[in-house]
Amino acid sequence: MYLAACIEWLFAAEHPSFPDRIHAAKAAGLKAVEFHLWRDKPLDDVRRALDETGVQLASMVVEPRRSLVDPAQHEEFLAAVRDSLQAAQRTGARALVVASGFTRPEVSRQEQHEAAVGVLKRAAALAEQAGIPLVLEPLNTRVEHPGMFLDSTAEGLDMVEEVGSPNLRLLYDMYHSTVMEEDPAQVLAGRFHLVGHVQVADVPGRHQPGSGSVDWARYIGILRELGYTGAVGLEYKPQGPTLETLATARAALGL
Repeated sequence: MYLAACIEWLFAAEHPSFPDRIHAAKAAGLKAVEFHLWRDKPLDDVRRALDETGVQLASMVVEPRRSLVDPAQHEEFLAAVRDSLQAAQRTGARALVVASGFTRPEVSRQEQHEAAVGVLKRAAALAEQAGIPLVLEPLNTRVEHPGMFLDSTAEGLDMVEEVGSPNLRLLYDMYHSTVMEEDPAQVLAGRFHLVGHVQVADVPGRHQPGSGSVDWARYIGILRELGYTGAVGLEYKPQGPTLETLATARAALGL
């Protein structure tokens, strides 16, 4: 396992420029970075900084964000996937993140689930052509994302399994999962082969690991036992200078 700094938040106070944040991540000994939306980023400058430093771009987000559970938005979603795959090819991004969109109260949960699986199959076919995987992220509905359809790791894994493509995997965000009171050992048991990326932040507050109540020795131990060797995205909001919070996170995670 290796750490990937979410430069949407990490190094932001010290460096307004995204390319400078990549250089700062390299100087801090990090192998990878990731960020959220890409349309507001100087992609050519980002790619140049990645090439200069040898830092990987672990992920960025498909945008504009559209609903998977509303068929009326599916063509717009697929157009966003096409555009984002091109942006990923420009930057060398290793994965693109998608979320479900908000629940439609007037429609049954099963119908919404089936709509999401249907459009994800089409999106996965596009990802296969581009050679860049999509990762589906469940988001907590208790703090940041009330009303989001997919807030369950188990249902997210169900969707990935039903799509049945190596170009769609789950993004397991330990922060969102913990907020939803899931236990990683239970929700990932026997299904970790469906996970493509991991992110972390502490609870409460979504700050650096080591600032809250999560037992990180146990959580990282579970990932080790499951054989995870990929990036662990540091998607936290730093409390203080980035380098200080990074030291706290590294000590807590043991990475």
